[in-house]
Amino acid sequence: MGNISFINILLPDNLAAATVVAMTSATRNQGKGGGVDYTDRQYWSGLIKMSLSKFFILAELQRRPMHGYEIARQVELSTKGCCAPTAGALYPVLREFEEGGYVTALIEHTGGRQRKVYTITDKGQRAFAVAVEAWREVGAYLDGQG
Repeated sequence: MGNISFINILLPDNLAAATVVAMTSATRNQGKGGGVDYTDRQYWSGLIKMSLSKFFILAELQRRPMHGYEIARQVELSTKGCCAPTAGALYPVLREFEEGGYVTALIEHTGGRQRKVYTITDKGQRAFAVAVEAWREVGAYLDGQG
C-alpha cells in the first residue's frame, strides 16, 4: 500500500462518536447560545483524528498480528503522532472488529501475564481495501480531481 495522506481519510461509521467528542471540545470554548463552534480548529481536528482510528488500526494489523498496546504505539508512530488512540478508544474498536469477524484474538501468555494478540481476517482485509478506495475517492475530491 502506498502512502495515504491524512486528508484522504474519512470513516463514515465512526463519525457519530467523533462528532460527540469533537462537539464537547468545541462547545466547551463557547459562550451563550449553545451549538458547535465550527470555526474551532479543535472541533475539526478531533473529528478527523477520531475518524482515522479504525482505518489505521486495520492498516497496522495488515502488517502483522499485534497486541493492543503495540497497535496503539504503531498507529502513533506511523502517523507521526497525528493519530494516537488511547486504550479507551482502541479496545472498543478491537472488540467491535472481533465481534464483526474483521479480526481474531488469541490469548498469549507472556511473563506471567496474558494479553490478546489480534490478527486481521480475510473479511478485515476486504474491509481495509474498501476503506482505502473510499479514502482515495475523498482525497481526489478534496484535491479537486473528483
